[in-house]
Amino acid sequence: MADEIRTDMLRDWPVLVVDDDPASLEVATFMMGFYGAKVSAATNGEEGLKLAQASRPRFILTDLSMPVMDGWTLLAHLKKDPRLADIPVIALTAHAMTGDRERAMAAGCHNYLTKPLLPSTFIKELVTLLVDIPSISADLISKENLPGAVIPPPISTPPIGTGLSQENPSNA
Repeated sequence: MADEIRTDMLRDWPVLVVDDDPASLEVATFMMGFYGAKVSAATNGEEGLKLAQASRPRFILTDLSMPVMDGWTLLAHLKKDPRLADIPVIALTAHAMTGDRERAMAAGCHNYLTKPLLPSTFIKELVTLLVDIPSISADLISKENLPGAVIPPPISTPPIGTGLSQENPSNA
């Protein structure tokens, strides 16, 4: 699936990944790097905040449960800083439970990915979420006009509180 997306799709985009899980960190950094991103990585929110302040990434992927400073606290710090508040954040979580997506979105995340991150699907899942972020979507869609580019369609996310989920959109 990932081979449908141009390998320069994220070319030169500064991106930050914050995760204490070595496997997830490796998949995210390697795959986004393969697709052209300039990836910075941190293993806790404190390191992630420093890197975000230093590099002002295009978007941030952050785990929610980490030592030192968790992703929730990192997100709160990002949203309080006027220089960083508008950076899109996608949460990473291994604990996808009912209400987690809504809680993450209410805290300021644009969406979330469920771990484990798989090399075979990660980029397509990520780009599908990025297309729904207005500040990023225009750049991705402009790359769609390049030969060979395939952009996944935006996901249709049910309104919060409808009882519908991305995993099972037919459950009402």
